[in-house]
Amino acid sequence: MFPRAPLRLLRRACGPLLAALVLASAQAVAVEPVRIGVSGPFTGGSSPMGISMREGIRIAAAEINAGGGVLGRPIELVERDDEARNERGAQVVQELIKEGVVAGLGIVNTGVALASQRFYQQARIPVITSVATGSLITKQFLPPQHPENFVFRVSANDTLQAAMIVEEAVERRGLRRVAIFHDATNYGQLGREDLERALVERDIHPVAVERFQLRQADMLTPLRRARAAGAQAILTYGIGPELAQIANGMARMGWKAPLIGSWTLAMSNFIDNAGPNAEGARMPQTFIQEPTTERRASFLAAWKEKTGTERIPVPPAAAQGYDSALLLAAAIEQAGSTDGDRIREALEDLRTRVEGVIMTYDRPFSRTSHETITDTRDISMGEVRNGQVVFARDEDRQRAVRQ
Repeated sequence: MFPRAPLRLLRRACGPLLAALVLASAQAVAVEPVRIGVSGPFTGGSSPMGISMREGIRIAAAEINAGGGVLGRPIELVERDDEARNERGAQVVQELIKEGVVAGLGIVNTGVALASQRFYQQARIPVITSVATGSLITKQFLPPQHPENFVFRVSANDTLQAAMIVEEAVERRGLRRVAIFHDATNYGQLGREDLERALVERDIHPVAVERFQLRQADMLTPLRRARAAGAQAILTYGIGPELAQIANGMARMGWKAPLIGSWTLAMSNFIDNAGPNAEGARMPQTFIQEPTTERRASFLAAWKEKTGTERIPVPPAAAQGYDSALLLAAAIEQAGSTDGDRIREALEDLRTRVEGVIMTYDRPFSRTSHETITDTRDISMGEVRNGQVVFARDEDRQRAVRQ
């Protein structure tokens, strides 16, 4: 037992220390997280893209928080499933804004993007579209009608993809009689327009244009029409389940025409549902799941640790989600603020080099260009081989190694 006097002295000595510890603890608790909205299709036919994107964003957020967060504050992801439905996407973004997000990431489907990103624009909150590829997405809010544009993107737009698809069919394979198969969504309709424009530049018109619905099972009838019209290749704009129906229908007909389409031919539910009939399909890809650089190897290791599996359902979606989160974090740091206008200005003049998975970003945006990818040389051509997407061309793989 301590004598009374020393106890009093001990209390006096420890009192200020205890008060300081309590104050420091209260201050730590009081640090508000930086809330970032993340929306995408986490259920349904588009979910392989949405889940891949979301996991990529989560991996980036964990790394950022492990490094101290942004502005000394942790990032908190506020996630919502938009179910790949336009009206749900619009509702989700309005909910996220009410919950106090300072920026948005995600959005997979073109129609959902066009329906929902207007609410970010109206609230003057920047959004980086991680996956949706419709060429109109970053052009929806341009001057002079809209002095500032709050919509940015890291994926490869469909104008670029269509040029690569047509180049593969016409220039590399020498095919001039092609059919276009596209779904009835905004994505499919706008993609079809991009394909037709790219063909017209070569004085080619498709011998058949076939539109199909989501969840349409019968592709034999339109395929027979395309073959009867003399199509030498099928160019596609759709998503995995319906693309698999096309590949399987061609196999049932014994028709071995090349299947060349947009990046969604890399979706796991195309490859799995089509099985051996997916072999040889080609598509543009911003990222192919190979550790061609240290950065990519690190990302793939983080993916395996986080998810417990090596397989990424849609590798470009995961990489684009990851990179979009890194770019946003860099912009918030540069802005020194979570104010939407300040973040937008920082994105348009980003002075920090950001080493991503797809590329190293050096001033990726400007006031007049909100696209990180503006050249087909930043995109590889992928091919399904043995149930996975690999580099279709050795020149693309060599370039990826040098990046």
